[in-house]
Amino acid sequence: MANMLQKVQEIGSHAMDIYNYLLAGIDPRLKEYPMMQTPIPMSAILLCYLFFVLYLGPRTMAHRKPFQLKEAMIVYNFSLVALSIIIVYEFLMSGWATTYTWRCDPVDTSNSPQALRMVRVAWLFWFSKIIELIDTVFFVLRKRHGQVTFLHIFHHSFMPWTWWWGIVHAPGGMGSFHAMVNSTVHIIMYFYYGLSAAGPRFQKFLWWKKYMTAIQLIQFVLVSLHATQYYFMESCDYQFPILIHLIWMYGTFFFVLFSNFWVQAYVKGKRLPKQGAEQRPNGAAAHANGIDHGASNGAARHENSGSHLSKMKKA
Repeated sequence: MANMLQKVQEIGSHAMDIYNYLLAGIDPRLKEYPMMQTPIPMSAILLCYLFFVLYLGPRTMAHRKPFQLKEAMIVYNFSLVALSIIIVYEFLMSGWATTYTWRCDPVDTSNSPQALRMVRVAWLFWFSKIIELIDTVFFVLRKRHGQVTFLHIFHHSFMPWTWWWGIVHAPGGMGSFHAMVNSTVHIIMYFYYGLSAAGPRFQKFLWWKKYMTAIQLIQFVLVSLHATQYYFMESCDYQFPILIHLIWMYGTFFFVLFSNFWVQAYVKGKRLPKQGAEQRPNGAAAHANGIDHGASNGAARHENSGSHLSKMKKA
């Protein structure tokens, strides 16, 4: 028993050493930004998020009618469109359209205006991931339980947690490529969601829903290819190669996932069941798979009225 306690203490001591080492490596330029001093506030937010979407929210809504959040969702989605446009522009002006080579680009650790601009947009991208937790809150309040999948929750919680560690150590450089691409896709995606939430009168403008998945696949290909070139360079002075490994694995994983969805939905013709908004295949992340998470209210009423008419005709 004493030996076991001693081993537990040693493991705890090593864990604290690693934690302190990681905190010591935080970029000093980020310490003035909210929630960048330690991972505790960020982790607390994510734990509250998990507690709400997995327990408190479903329990509270169990005997309540789903909320009608049409106006809130329209404002939310189009606000994220605007925010994503700003993020993409700032990434471009901070290096990707100015000084970066699009190959081996190290993190600029200076206090130059451009380097500080990259630090600011890196933090803004991370903060946008905290805002996007509201995606799942909308699902819960509207009782769209089929859309609160494991992969959706995993994506929304794992992404901001890992990106926090990424930006506090490497705000910029080639590791920020996937963030810029992801924000570009979000411009299109949340614009689609905003139109979907606006009601059935906008459905005729959503004929390109099928291509949302193709856009996602292109995103993952670009991210993985950009990370892959690192392994074929004779030398690269990017300071945090572990981030490149994680980005490559992340892009490849989601490429496989959405390739399977594309084959099932558009090659084999297996359509998703409709319930106001179409559910995700294979538990795909709600905000990543290109399937409408905002089509409710008007769209749902339109489908329901069609089903009622069909039943009346049969009767």
